Amino acid sequence: MHRARPDPNAAATAPPESSGRRRLGRRRIPAAARPARIGAYALALGLTACAPAPSRIGYPAEWVGSPNFNERRPSYVVLHHTSDGSADEALRTLTDPLREVSAHYLVGRDGRIYQLVDERHRAWHAGRSRWGADADLNSSSIGIELDNDGDEPFPAAQIGALLGLLADIKARYRLPRANFLGHADVAPGRKVDPSARFPWRVLAQQGFGLWCDPPYPSAPADFDARVGLQALGYDLGNRDAAVHAFKLHFVQTDVSTTLTPSDRDLLYCLLQDRARDEGAGAVTPKDPTGS
Repeated sequence: MHRARPDPNAAATAPPESSGRRRLGRRRIPAAARPARIGAYALALGLTACAPAPSRIGYPAEWVGSPNFNERRPSYVVLHHTSDGSADEALRTLTDPLREVSAHYLVGRDGRIYQLVDERHRAWHAGRSRWGADADLNSSSIGIELDNDGDEPFPAAQIGALLGLLADIKARYRLPRANFLGHADVAPGRKVDPSARFPWRVLAQQGFGLWCDPPYPSAPADFDARVGLQALGYDLGNRDAAVHAFKLHFVQTDVSTTLTPSDRDLLYCLLQDRARDEGAGAVTPKDPTGS
């Protein structure tokens, strides 16, 4: 772009700039500060030279880098169990290029925490998934694998370490407690982890996930459980699978695909609990068709 040469006398005659706009002009740097500024600039150039080449479009374009960006910011935490017999076995799976599966963290049975993927990066843990309007949980979540074969209790040392990790993640990203989910929640019918032995109630007591203890408040007569499941976040592409995932997380003693009157009241309680967190007041999902 061609720039007109400035008039050297214009500064003396130009009217003052409106105070409502900040002028984007050059700022004179004091002589004492110039060496530091030059050093910082040289360092930035050096870091840029060492950085990997940016990903670009396939169409010709001139790269003019801008500093005005940031890394992805996770909105959810998705919990898994590994189905493996040991942490070593799980680590081999999660770091095998041919398996194409990973997670940000693995928590061993003994409470040892392994980080496998930078939180700023997209780990391959959720696969085909959906929660509410989010259809790609890999891109919007942190994945945590728990060293567990799926048919055993979760040791106290492991849960204690998990709670510490979750507290750190929640504080840094300011996640609402409703955004701590299981793999089965976001992939109903395809995944069933963590198992019904997972202590969701213990996590919820520490602020990680929703939970309601009986006796539940009675749902209104016009409360539509199908719409309620969808409002909570479940994908109803397979209703039975969604019900199973809901009960695996929140009921645990009965993981059938039938919603009992008690399950219906539980679902209503969870929605009210989340609404209070969001400051939305009471919410009663109803069938929009009126049927």
